[in-house]
Amino acid sequence: MISVIAAIGKNNELGKNNELIWHFKEDMKFFKETTTGHKVVMGRKTYESLPGGLPGREIVVISTRPVDGNIKVVDNINSIVDEYNLSEEEIFICGGASIYRQFLPYASRLFLTEIEAEDKEADTFFPEFNKKEWKKKVLTRSVQNNIPFKMCVYERKIM
Repeated sequence: MISVIAAIGKNNELGKNNELIWHFKEDMKFFKETTTGHKVVMGRKTYESLPGGLPGREIVVISTRPVDGNIKVVDNINSIVDEYNLSEEEIFICGGASIYRQFLPYASRLFLTEIEAEDKEADTFFPEFNKKEWKKKVLTRSVQNNIPFKMCVYERKIM
């Protein structure tokens, strides 16, 4: 099963200058708890932006260039889609924007932290998706730095 996980602003903002816009403790905890024990897939720039590894998770990087570290690298999404699209094993797509866009058609679930704020300087955005194709469940709501946000899971409806 292919799942996507991201924190997005009101206008689907993901980041700027190759960094996350918002750093909410609860969102970071949600990311860790949701992805630990699973394979996480990301692009090279996202991998290089990590402050360190992701303990308890196997990292797969999609890149046509080598990356530092003992990390599995694949040069396109096809092998991952072929292996996990119909698998019971859940993997998590962790960015960046072009990786999200490529995997969105194959995702069964979207774990989105929806932040009630916007950043006019954002340069990276989560792809638009048809919310009518998904069933949304709010898992929890919170506020940090006077900014409300909620952790949600979207399950793809069977068409």
